[in-house]
Amino acid sequence: MDKNIHLIASELSLTLSQIEVVINLLAEGATIPFMARYRKEATGSLDEVQLAKIRDRHEQLAELDKRKEAILKSIEKQEKLTPALAKAIEEAITLTELEDIYLPYKPKRKTRASIAKEKGLEPLALTIFEQHKIDVEAIATTFINNELGVTHSQEALEGARDIIAEWISENQEARKNVRELFWQDGQIHSTVLKSKVENEDAQKFKDYFDWKEPIKKTPSHRLLAMRRAEKEGFIMLDISPTEELAIQTLEKQFIKSSNASSGQVALAIKDCYKRLLKPTLESEVRLETKLQADAEAIKVFASNLKKLLLASPLGQKRVLALDPGFRSGIKTVCLGAQGELLFDTVIYPLEPQRETTKSATIVLGLCDRFKIEAIAIGNGTASRETEAFVKNVGLPKEIIIVMVNESGASVYSASDVAREEFPNHDVTVRGAVSIGRRLTDPLAELVKIDPKSIGVGQYQHDVDQTKLKDGLDDVVMSCVNSVGVEVNTASKELLSYVSGLGPQLARGIVEYRNQHGPFKKREELQKVPRLGEKAFEQCAGFLRIQDAINPLDMSAVHPERYGLVEKFAEDLGCSVKDLMTSAELRKKLDLKKYVSETVGLPTLVDILSELEKPGRDPREKFELFSFEEGVHEIKDLKVGMVLPGIVTNVTNFGAFVDVGVHQDGLVHISHLSDRFIKDPNQAVAVQQKVKVTVVEVDISRKRIALSMKTDPFGAAPTHSNTSEAEKRSNQNKSASKPIKMERKPERVEESMEQKMAALLNKFKK
Repeated sequence: MDKNIHLIASELSLTLSQIEVVINLLAEGATIPFMARYRKEATGSLDEVQLAKIRDRHEQLAELDKRKEAILKSIEKQEKLTPALAKAIEEAITLTELEDIYLPYKPKRKTRASIAKEKGLEPLALTIFEQHKIDVEAIATTFINNELGVTHSQEALEGARDIIAEWISENQEARKNVRELFWQDGQIHSTVLKSKVENEDAQKFKDYFDWKEPIKKTPSHRLLAMRRAEKEGFIMLDISPTEELAIQTLEKQFIKSSNASSGQVALAIKDCYKRLLKPTLESEVRLETKLQADAEAIKVFASNLKKLLLASPLGQKRVLALDPGFRSGIKTVCLGAQGELLFDTVIYPLEPQRETTKSATIVLGLCDRFKIEAIAIGNGTASRETEAFVKNVGLPKEIIIVMVNESGASVYSASDVAREEFPNHDVTVRGAVSIGRRLTDPLAELVKIDPKSIGVGQYQHDVDQTKLKDGLDDVVMSCVNSVGVEVNTASKELLSYVSGLGPQLARGIVEYRNQHGPFKKREELQKVPRLGEKAFEQCAGFLRIQDAINPLDMSAVHPERYGLVEKFAEDLGCSVKDLMTSAELRKKLDLKKYVSETVGLPTLVDILSELEKPGRDPREKFELFSFEEGVHEIKDLKVGMVLPGIVTNVTNFGAFVDVGVHQDGLVHISHLSDRFIKDPNQAVAVQQKVKVTVVEVDISRKRIALSMKTDPFGAAPTHSNTSEAEKRSNQNKSASKPIKMERKPERVEESMEQKMAALLNKFKK
C-alpha cells in the first residue's frame, strides 16, 4: 500500500480504506460532489470538506515524491548517495525537511567557502573547528601560498571562517533550531522609506510606517497589507528574532571550548547568521507566512462566496429590473419567468431631467403589459432615490420591490458571455438584465462572473491566483451541484460547473438542446457528442428534467438507482409516481430489507428523502427586505439609530453591512455579538439580514461604525429612530468623537476598525 495513504490517514484521523477508496475514485475521474452524494458506502460517508483535504494532501505528497526522486538522482550522480541518506530522504514528510537534507549536496554557484577550499584552506578550517588549544596564528601562517592567492595569515583565517560558516549554515540541526527561533521569537518590523514619508499614495499605509509585532501573532490580513505596502515601494519589512538570541542559539550548539580556535568559530557563527542563515530563513518565513495568509484569505473568500451563491432565490417570476442612474437615466428591462429579455428602455424620473410623471406612466404600463410580479433595483448610485420613485408610482400591492446587490454586474455586461447572450444590446441593458436575474436565481447568474469581481473577498488580488481560482471553483461546483441544475433552461456557464461536465460538454449540451429541442429524459444526455459513460455517471444525478417521462428524472436520485426505486414500488404494489406522492406508501418501506454489498443505509435514506421532496431546493425561502424609510444618504445617519441592513462582506476583523446609504458600515468583531467572538463567521454570514446600531458617522471620510450588540453604548439600548434616539446621540456626543490613541493597524481597508477600537476604549472609561 502507498506509504502516503498511511500518512494521510494518520493526519486526518481516517481509515486506510477510506483514503485508498477516495484516491482511487479521484484517479478514475470522480468529482468531490459526486463522491459525497453517491459514493457514501465506499467513502464511509465523508463530506466534501474531508474529501477535499484528502485530494489536496495527496497532490501535495505526490509533488513531494517527485522532488525526492529528483534529489536522489542528483546525489546519486555525484556518487555521494548512501543507504542512510536515501532512507532520510524517503522518510522526509515536508518540503522544508527534504531541502535541508539536500542542501549540502545541492550544486552551488561559486561561494566564498568554495573559493577558500580552492585555495587549500579546508584543512585549516577542520583544525579550527575541532577547537583544540592551538596557536591559531602560527598554523594559519603555514597555509600562506601566494600562487593560490593566500598572502597572509589573516587571509587564511578569513577563508577558514568562510568554510566553517557554510558548514554551520548547512547543518540540519542548526537550521531547525534557528528556524524554530524565527517562528517563536521572530518579529515583523515595518519601516517607511524616508523618501516616501510625505508621498500621498503612501498615506493609506501610514499605520505601517513604524510597526513591530510577533510574526506568529500577525493576522493574515495585516500581513497581506504590509506586503502590499512593501511591493508598492513605501516600506521595508524585516522578519527575524533578535540577532543576539539567534547567535546564542548557534553558539550553544557549536562552541565547545574557550580558546583561540573557539574565538574563530564564534566569528564564523556571526558571519554565518548575518550572511547565510538570516536571509535564507527570513525568505522561508516570508514564503510560509504568505502561504498561510493566502490560505486564510481564500478561506474567508470561499465562505462569503458560498453564502452569496446560495442566497435565497425569488424563483421563476416576471421581473422589471432597474439599473439606477441620474444623468444617464434608469436602465429598465422586463424579464420573463425564465429570465428571457422581453423589453428594454430608459426612464428619467430623477435629477436633472425629473420626468417623473412620464416615467411613472411607463413603469405602470410595463407592469401591466408584461404581468410583472417583482421589481429589482440595483443598489448602486441613485438606488434609494429610484426605490422612493417606484414606491410612489401607485403599483399594485402584490408587486414586491427588492434592492439587489449589483457588484460585478458591470463586469458581466462587458464580458464575452454577455456579448454572446445579447449581441444586439449594449452594456447598460445587459447590466440591468443581470440585476433582474440575480433576484430570481442568484446562483445561475453569479456563475457567469469571475468570483473576484463579486465584492466579497479579502485581499483577493494579493493572494496566489491559481490557488484562489482552485478554491473558488470548488465552492462554485459545490453550490451548483447541491442545488441541482435544470438541464433544459440552464446556461452553458451554469452547466460547466456540474460534476463531470466542464465548458466543452456544457456547450455541447446547449447546442444539442438547441438543435433537437428539450431533453425528455436523462438517458438522452448520452446522445450529446463526447458525453461518454463516465461523464454521464458523474453528471446525471445533478441534472433535473422537469415534466420528464420518468418522474425520477426531476429528482436527485441517480439513474443507477432507478431499479432500486422500482423495486420499492413493485414490493408495495404501486407505481414510482405513487411512491413519490404518497407519504403513507413511503412509511411502509423497511429500508433494511434493501441493504446490499453496494447499497447501504446512507444511500437508502438519501433516496427516500429525495422521493419525499423530489428536486427540492436546499436554499432558504426568499424573504422580502427593505431599508429604513427616509435614510438614503450618509448624512441621514445619526448616532444611536437602529437600522435594518444586509451583510455584504465578512472579514477576519468584522463584517460590512449595507444600510442603504451607498456606503457600507463596519461592524467590528468586538461589536458582532454580546459574547466574545473569535471568528466573525460564527456570528454573521454574507446576505444575512441584521439589525445594527449606528455608533459613529464620519461624513468627510465616508466611514460608518455600526454595532450588533444589545447595548453598544454601555447603557440601555436604543430601539427607535425617534427624537429620543437623537437625545441619546447628543448625550453620547463626546463618545462619538474620534479619540487620539496609539493605533493598531489591521489592514489598509480597515481603518474603521481602529476607529471602533478607539470608541470602545472611551466607552469603557
